Formats: sequence, C-alpha cells, structure tokens
Amino acid sequence: MTTTSSRPQPATDPTWWRGAVIYQVYPRSFADGNGDGTGDLAGLRARLPYLRDLGVDAIWVTPWYVSPLADGGYDVADYRAIDPAFGTLEEAEALIAEALEHGIRTIIDIVPNHVSDQHVWFRAALAAGPGSPERERFWFRPGKGDAGEQMPTQWVSDFQGSTWTRTTEPDGTPGEWYLHLFAPAQPDLNWSHPDVRAEFEDVLRFWFDRGVGGIRIDSAALLIKDADLPEYPQDAGPGEHPHVDRDEIHDVYRTWRAIADGYPGTRVLVGEVWLADRARFARYLRPDEMHTAFNFDFMARPWDAKSLRESIDMTLAAHGPVGAPATWVLSNHDVTRPVTRYGREDTSFAFAAKRFGTPTDLELGRRRARAAALLTAALPGSLYVYQGDELGLPEVEDLPLEMLQDPMHFRSLGVDPGRDGCRVPLPWSGTQAPYGFSPDGTTSPTWLPQPADWAGLTVEQQSADPTSMLHLYRDVLARRRSEPSLGDGPLTWLESSDEVVAFARGDVVCVVNLGEEPAPLPAHTDVLLTSGPLVAGRLPRDTAAWLRAAPPHGTTA
Repeated sequence: MTTTSSRPQPATDPTWWRGAVIYQVYPRSFADGNGDGTGDLAGLRARLPYLRDLGVDAIWVTPWYVSPLADGGYDVADYRAIDPAFGTLEEAEALIAEALEHGIRTIIDIVPNHVSDQHVWFRAALAAGPGSPERERFWFRPGKGDAGEQMPTQWVSDFQGSTWTRTTEPDGTPGEWYLHLFAPAQPDLNWSHPDVRAEFEDVLRFWFDRGVGGIRIDSAALLIKDADLPEYPQDAGPGEHPHVDRDEIHDVYRTWRAIADGYPGTRVLVGEVWLADRARFARYLRPDEMHTAFNFDFMARPWDAKSLRESIDMTLAAHGPVGAPATWVLSNHDVTRPVTRYGREDTSFAFAAKRFGTPTDLELGRRRARAAALLTAALPGSLYVYQGDELGLPEVEDLPLEMLQDPMHFRSLGVDPGRDGCRVPLPWSGTQAPYGFSPDGTTSPTWLPQPADWAGLTVEQQSADPTSMLHLYRDVLARRRSEPSLGDGPLTWLESSDEVVAFARGDVVCVVNLGEEPAPLPAHTDVLLTSGPLVAGRLPRDTAAWLRAAPPHGTTA
C-alpha cells in the first residue's frame, strides 16, 4: 500500500506533472459530509486518505463555485466564492492544505469562455441596455430581419440547438440577442475586452495565492471570436473558424503561463482542447503556454488494436515537437463510463451517437475496462482517472426522466440521454442506498438516485476482494509509481499480431490482447501484473499484462 512516507513532497518536484496520476473529483457526487444528499468539501476532506492510498498525485476538482447549476457548475456566478452547497472558501483552503499533507496537489477548474446568466456582469448588462459599456463584455447584437426577429448568426451550439437568445426589454418588447455557445444560461464573454482579460488574470492569482497546484481550463479553444461574427466558411483554413481555435487565443495563454510561472513550485495549466488537427493542438503546448492538454482522441477510440495504436502514435507525434507529455484518460464527467462503453457493439464514443436503450454486455465491458486500465497506466505521460472508474461503476442508464438535469438531454428534445448517468453519487459502504455516500442516519435522498444493485461495488466491499476493480487500480498505480520507466519517458513498440498491442517502457512490457484467441506473451522474466488470469501461460482475449522484459527493450526513462 502506498503511504505518504514514500511520496516526494509536492514543493520539491518541479516536473511532477509530466507523469502524474490525477484523479477527477466531481464534488457533487464524491462524498456528502453534511447529510443533505449532495457531495461537498467536508466529504472530500474526509476521504483524502482513500485517495492517498489509491495512489494519486493530484486531484482535479470540477467547478465548486457559486452557481445556479444550470450546467453542473460550469455556469459560474462568482469565481472567488464556493457554492454553499459545497461549503465555504475557508473549507476549500483547508482542503488544499490537507491534500498537500497527503502528498496530493489540487487542480481547480476555470471556465473562461462564459459565465452564468446570474453573474453580476451579465445582470448589469441586461439592466444597462443596448449600447452600454456593460454589454461590451459580452456578445450582444441586434437581430436580422425587419424587426430583428432572426438570430445574428446560424452558429451551432455544442449543446445542440441555437447559440443566440433574445432579451426582453423592461417594457416587454423583444430586444437584442446575446451569444451562448452552450446553454442560454451561459452567456459567452468577449475576450477582446480588457476587463475580461484582467478579471481572469486576477482569478488565477486569487487561487494560486491559496495554494492550488494547477488550473484546468474549460473549453480552452473557444475563447476568441471573430469580431465580425461571420457565418461558418465552407472550407475554413487553420485559424479561420469564427469561434474555434483562433490564432489570437495564444496571447491569452502566454499571459496565464507567465502568471503561473511567477509562483513557487510548478503550477500547471491543463487545457480542455478538442481539436482534430494535431499540429494546431500542439500549439497550445508550446513551452510558454499550457503544460498539458487532454487527449480526447484516445478516449473516443473503439476497442480495436489498430485504432488504439494509431491514436497512441498520433498523440506522441503531436506532443514530441513541443516537448510536452501526453495525457491519457478513459472517461470524465461528460463521457459514458468505460465499463458500459466497452460492452457495446460500437465501443467508440461520440456525443452525437448517445441514445437511450443501447444494448450493453457489462461483463464484457468490465473485462475490457480492466485491460484498458493497465494499457493507459503504461503509456508515457500523465494519467487521469475519473471518480468511480476505479470501482468499475457502469453508466446508470435507467435514471427516472424527471430526475435528469443535464442540458444536453433537454436541448436534444429528449433524444440524448445526457451526462447524468456518469455523475451518480459514489458507493462507499453498506448494502443499500446511499451506500455510505452520506453519513449514517441521513434521510435526505442523494441528488441523483443510486442503483439498487450497487452493494457489490462499494469501496468497502471491493477493498475486501483481491479480484476487484479497486484492488486492480491500487496495484496498477502502486506498480506505476515503483517502476522508474513508467510515467514520463519513451515508448518502444514490440512486434505483435494485428490484434495485440505490445510495447516496452524500459524493462517493463505492456501487452494487451484485443483479439478473440489467447495470445502468446513476449519473452519475459516475470509477470508483474495482469488484468485477468492467464490461461496456460497465454493472454486471453480482452486481457492485459505487465511483464519484466528479458532482455531489456528500449531505454529506461
């Protein structure tokens, strides 16, 4: 078991982020400390020993700010205050300090593309009216058509539906329109305005002053808009999209990096950058911009050896020229959980493809998710683990329709089941809901209901079962920490059949069988770890192994 005594002190390791294991906390669903059915900072603080023993280097906490929760907290009303549902600013400061005592840094979410419609700036803009300085911080525009009844552009929302909402004047007449790339409750900021840039620079300093180890930047490629608000060009060249990946955006992140570098220790910037163009993606990772960015391509790939190899090669090739480490992740708070996704006929992921009632073989999905845990943990760079994946939680797909809260569900007119199914509160102990999520004796129901068949998936139950997913994750992360060649460093591909992924990290070999028939193991002196039992010395289908190579392959990092 990994303990605090074996960990380097956070302040003494300037390259910690290059090979870190980072655990994503969705605070609303992690642990409830006060018994109201909603996760909070008190619950998270009480569970820090669990995260220490799991073997993580940092936690990434999704937005904990004051918010109406129109989009799970990504509609921020105040970036310097903790939502009362989660606790207080003093509790957040205590969490950051206590986590460091366990050798765990805290990364927080900053949402710079938009704010809540309850933010003081937006409320002032609505009150001030057309042409006012207050409205210049946003994208207010008159509508097209004789009476301004048509939207200013036909831009498409990532949440489906329109990107413009019309205001109503005090006398009840229709007014200007405002831009929101996401939900109407999330008006986009105008990053050409100096107030916007100054505000977020101050927000970064506010949290760095309180000891956070890094910032995760939401929707990082969307901030800058073409001021002319043109329609989408038919054949947009690099940087020519009117609101995605504009060249001017890099000035923002150079300024942010300079702020981060002005603090002791390494304060990392992590971008949520959804871009298919890998060369454009790599621009965000130049030495004077972000430290790392999420690798969504790998997460979205199907359970197929050729496709996964292609993604790994493409990812490493994109990161190489800028010297940044790759990141590897199987899911997050937006994505169908691996146990469910890998048990389907289509094992890839795309938001547009989500539907109710998709057939799933959870036993198959669980076997593949176990193998995927070994695969991702062996790849070069940093590893992200979304809360509950270490328990093998499936997507909860039978939530009562009246309980669903995700705007993606409603804006699809009910076609998309939304993202609530991966946000159900975690099971900690006991045999019935709330499974230790809330304190004993709590009568308040959890904010989303937990399945009746989760007793076997609790932390308590899995801690006592050496074959459980939790035991596997603890073993994987402990072994990853103890092997010098894992984490950041080079990778060497090994010869294998088309249905096997095999590579060496120094003298550690990772081999994953994605085919139907058992596969032979490469030459080795020891079996370090497997996701499932070997059969007659061979690797069964949908199983992964870490081996000690004989003789060593590649170069030890």
